[in-house]
Amino acid sequence: MGDRVDESALVLGHADEVHHRLERSVAALRQMLATGAFTGHRDTMGMEVELDLIDPLGRPRLINDAVLARLHRADMKHELGQFNIEYNLAPALLSGHVLRDSERVLTDVLTESAGRIAPLGARIISVGMLPTAGADHLTGERISANPRYALMSKRMRAARHRPFRVHIPDGAEPVDFAPDSVAPEACATSLQLHLRVTPEQFADYFNAAELIAGVQVAVAANSPFLLARHAWQESRIPLLEKLFDTRGRRQIKTHAAARVQLGEGWIDDPVAPFDDLVRLYQPLFPTLEGEDPDAALASGRTPALHELRLHNGTVWWWNRAVYDVQDGRPHLRIENRVLPSGPTAVDMVANAAFYYGLVRAIVDGGVAPYRQTPFELAERNLHRGARDGLSAELTWLGADHTVERLVCDVLLPAAASGLDAWGIAGDERDRYLRVIDERVRRGRNGAAWQTATVHHLHGRGQGRITALHEMTRRYVENAGTGAPVHEWPLP
Repeated sequence: MGDRVDESALVLGHADEVHHRLERSVAALRQMLATGAFTGHRDTMGMEVELDLIDPLGRPRLINDAVLARLHRADMKHELGQFNIEYNLAPALLSGHVLRDSERVLTDVLTESAGRIAPLGARIISVGMLPTAGADHLTGERISANPRYALMSKRMRAARHRPFRVHIPDGAEPVDFAPDSVAPEACATSLQLHLRVTPEQFADYFNAAELIAGVQVAVAANSPFLLARHAWQESRIPLLEKLFDTRGRRQIKTHAAARVQLGEGWIDDPVAPFDDLVRLYQPLFPTLEGEDPDAALASGRTPALHELRLHNGTVWWWNRAVYDVQDGRPHLRIENRVLPSGPTAVDMVANAAFYYGLVRAIVDGGVAPYRQTPFELAERNLHRGARDGLSAELTWLGADHTVERLVCDVLLPAAASGLDAWGIAGDERDRYLRVIDERVRRGRNGAAWQTATVHHLHGRGQGRITALHEMTRRYVENAGTGAPVHEWPLP
């Protein structure tokens, strides 16, 4: 969720100065685009996978400090909860055998890591919502040691002027609880896909990602249980939208921008998301670094834009525009954040293939579908897909479709052409898109498998908590085979 931030670094009481620095950062970014500062571009993909730690009985194992110390990997780091870690795959060119290579690396890392942490009584599970996380695991004292997380919770609570509350009334079972902090975010883990494209095409790719968020979630849903309640098929979506909402009651009534949302509408240029970021949101972490972005540009240096990047990390659009500097060179990328973690490496790479292929096909396809679609429909699709999963009815180009019809008849052929355009090997294109096709046709994504298994265990007389623990044990066992979730046996 971000780098270390200490409260001593905040400059509270200097709101005008901080806002001016953020405005100058956006202006600097626009100047860099106008003067061609983003050179030497290559299309790359990257993946971040958030993971949970559990004990052999499927309960959260609150030892991420010990696990990370034992693994000693630079590409693994803390996440918000003490039972969370995150793995980062290195960026790679989006071509050739990158999908197969990503699956192999992810499988190898998870297998090796599982073996090394077994003596600690810990196992790794990749699942969108940890089914066995209870209220006692989701309190402020269970937040990871990085001071950023406790500070974020404190600053959000102050911005809200009221206690935290999560109310999800329209799931299979209603969910309503009042946590003491943002700690419940720990039970929600994601697969984040990064895409680096040229500044000239950034807006088209960003809009394409916004357009398909609903179908992505419907196909990949893997989060049906929250605090032992059967909520949405992808309960991460409403959980984070409710938990991270820092608006006051008056701001909610006037429809002020929420910190977690799809976005503010279709964009026309790469700077628009950063402009919205500064215009619509108060910084949770107000800072003033020594570097002035105007002075940096005047001296021929690439500005770090530290304040803007830190502010960007506290607004959770489901697709985030990212400015970064690597080896002294700036770049822009899109961070697709809507997908859940898991169930297996092949499932996650299949989800990535569907995403990368589909956005490429939309951008290459002439008149973009988003130009014919009100943004509100994309938002509605997102919430329908998250609530109903593979049973959702989604709108595409003005017509309503079942997920199976839309994906299998329309979007998978488009994704295949998009992967061809990226130069992905044909056998890999077919392998990963076939996973999506079979998952949709069989009606068995992670959420469907979890739900069916728990219902079966209920039918055999097990209580909800016992059934969730047994289901989680079977989930880890099946994931260990490496088989995609649509091939997992149902009881």
